[in-house]
Amino acid sequence: MTQSPTPLTDSTATAGPALPTAPAVVREQPGGEQMRAIVLEKFGGLDSLVYTDIPKPLPRAGEVVIAVKAFGINHAEMHMRRGEWAEAAEVSGIECVGIVDSCPGGEFPVGTRVAALMGGLGRTINGSYAQYTRVSAANVAPIDVDLPWSQLAALPETYATAWTCLFRNLELEAGQTILIRGATSSFGQAAVKMSVAAGARVIATTRSRDHFDMLTAMGALRGEIERPNLAEHLPETKSVDAVLDLVGNSTILDSLDLLRRGGRACLAGWLGGLAPIPDFNPLARMSSGVYLTFFGSFVFGTPGFPLSDVPLRDIAQQVSDGQLDATPAHVWSFDEIKQAHHLMETGQANGKMVVVVVE
Repeated sequence: MTQSPTPLTDSTATAGPALPTAPAVVREQPGGEQMRAIVLEKFGGLDSLVYTDIPKPLPRAGEVVIAVKAFGINHAEMHMRRGEWAEAAEVSGIECVGIVDSCPGGEFPVGTRVAALMGGLGRTINGSYAQYTRVSAANVAPIDVDLPWSQLAALPETYATAWTCLFRNLELEAGQTILIRGATSSFGQAAVKMSVAAGARVIATTRSRDHFDMLTAMGALRGEIERPNLAEHLPETKSVDAVLDLVGNSTILDSLDLLRRGGRACLAGWLGGLAPIPDFNPLARMSSGVYLTFFGSFVFGTPGFPLSDVPLRDIAQQVSDGQLDATPAHVWSFDEIKQAHHLMETGQANGKMVVVVVE
């Protein structure tokens, strides 16, 4: 959801970085050990995803080579495939779970079960759509919990981001009321489940009444139809403690109108599009005493946002103990990447999708 500051389209390219004309090729010198990878030969449709053998990444100080066991699928990868992202490597994939194959700096012992996300994966360095990947140790976390790889793969990007938004940006506490806008997305569903598990009262928005039962089954008090003027219709307006807004710029000002004094809103998604907020003047538009925050997962692994700050292992343990349901909506094999992208592109995923490289 928040993998990069802006996926770029032709309409936004003039205001930001230029779109790349081809995926970046970031390979080791030929002659070494080979691995199977899904390579983005060009920007375009599903046929641009091609299976081939490329050199396995070599160990480097400060970095970890991971034998990829499974990875989550994200909308960012669809934008990269279509040439709509400011950066795209020929091997996509911004997250994975697997086993440490080598780690020259000793940050993680060989054989450790780990999760990795961001750190340039799939953008400036080859990502997780391969048997092996290499990433900075700052973007790796141990996740040694006895769960299937398919279930572990649903956690890194989605749950690390949701946890940070809920418990760092929004400082959510038990008994508080939180509104989650865009709650049927994979990110939104994770946020609903984590908020409920934390003892919060959850109101969740969706574009379809058909999703109300799904949201209440996750523990939400009720579903609400998403609309740009929700504050005019919600009984809790001016008494909401927190809003996690995944719809984006088109609704964030309305989200601020819902908050009590001291309430917090976190902008962390753009399901409603990337058009900027027109003529936003905080003096005229924001109530006194409310907080507007932002989070983008592209900062994970940077000095101010170490991945170690996120309790990924504890989250996985909650899943293992049955306290949190992180079952992926779809599990694909490594040979089914095109089917996975098709389902994502047509809006039929209905939750987190993962690809298992090897069990």
